[in-house]
Amino acid sequence: MVKPSASASVTIDGQRLWRTLVELSRYGAGAEGTGITRLSLSEAEVEARESIVRLMKEAGLTVWVDAAGNLIGRLEAFEGGGNGADEAPHLEAYAAKRDGAVVTGSHIDTVVQAGMFDGALGVLAGIEALRTIREHAIPHARPLEVVCFTDEEGVRFGAGYFGSRAMAGGWNGEWLELRDAEGITLRAAMERAGLDPSRCAGAARTRESVHAYVELHIEQGRVLEELGAPVGTATAIYGHRWLEASLKGHADHAGTTPMALRRDAAMAAAESMLAIERIALAEGGVAAVGAMRLGPGAINVIPGESVFTVDLRHERQESLDAMAVAVQDAIVRTADSRGVSAEIRVIDGAQPVPTSPRIHALIADSCAEIGLQANPLICGAGHDAVVMSELAEIGLILVRSKDGLSHHPMEWSSPEDCEAGANVLLHTLLKLANE
Repeated sequence: MVKPSASASVTIDGQRLWRTLVELSRYGAGAEGTGITRLSLSEAEVEARESIVRLMKEAGLTVWVDAAGNLIGRLEAFEGGGNGADEAPHLEAYAAKRDGAVVTGSHIDTVVQAGMFDGALGVLAGIEALRTIREHAIPHARPLEVVCFTDEEGVRFGAGYFGSRAMAGGWNGEWLELRDAEGITLRAAMERAGLDPSRCAGAARTRESVHAYVELHIEQGRVLEELGAPVGTATAIYGHRWLEASLKGHADHAGTTPMALRRDAAMAAAESMLAIERIALAEGGVAAVGAMRLGPGAINVIPGESVFTVDLRHERQESLDAMAVAVQDAIVRTADSRGVSAEIRVIDGAQPVPTSPRIHALIADSCAEIGLQANPLICGAGHDAVVMSELAEIGLILVRSKDGLSHHPMEWSSPEDCEAGANVLLHTLLKLANE
């Protein structure tokens, strides 16, 4: 039986939440109109992480950094606030607790030229929710935690969810040798950030230590805007498969080489991309070629090399698998027909994940408490919640995105919508914490 949550009259401080969003957006901000570039473990992101630690402490939470660099703020059960300590609880006792924590969180690393809400809203709203619970001395039978995960986006090193994967027990030491565009390894980046990469696997948590995970995130799509709704709740999250295709032909003179004799790696890539689009449409999924480079890269030279990435997503695992097979076959066939060789590797992936029907119902109840509809929808973007589903039941609250824009400097969610989402999060956390 679920005990009633705090009165619906208890709400987060919307102005304070908005102020923290604006303050965080200054870390990694570029020239006007170019958005925020705060890649994982970059100087800008490390400075932003330090600001998150300060904010967690100001909220009265017990704060520590786990072995994978995840920032964790904890509010103990029944206590009016943190105990003021900066050290983590004794890990053996912590892992053995039966009354696992109710966890929320997200990330603050960004893509290149991003907006100010992706990930950041979930972290800051989580801190604000726990701060509100502490300030109002609201009873909660389970501890509450907010986590700022390490490298969700995967932009810098070509694979993501490092922090949540480590927490869920899925750390892979081979990731430490991944390199960014400047040749810096993940290992070196972690060391520069003051982390010990040899300890990352030690961030693993037991299922008993996490009762439930609920994430607040912007929708990054147009569904809620079309509905005229400030918030929604995801029933499932798309799975994804990331591929990298390397095509090698032969570089030749662009003027003297007849069209029929060319082994043009760029044209093979272009034809492959059109095939990828057709496959996504046929399977009812989505696909994007988000990065591409040509060699040698001169206007008067036929490209002898083309390397491009493919992002495939679908709500059903069997369809995602079918898309990946069809895409790889199409690239190989196209390359063969043009006298070009093809090598394809899978660089990342995650299965589609349904959210918990039980938590979905609690989110819907929390929406009703503050006069909102729940608006169920399928989430097309990947989140740390996907990985955290390996530890606990998950829920995902979504906030309306203006024009559906995300991963873009013009990404926008209004102060009112952010506040509404944070209030839904607040009441959902309290319901779960009092189960």
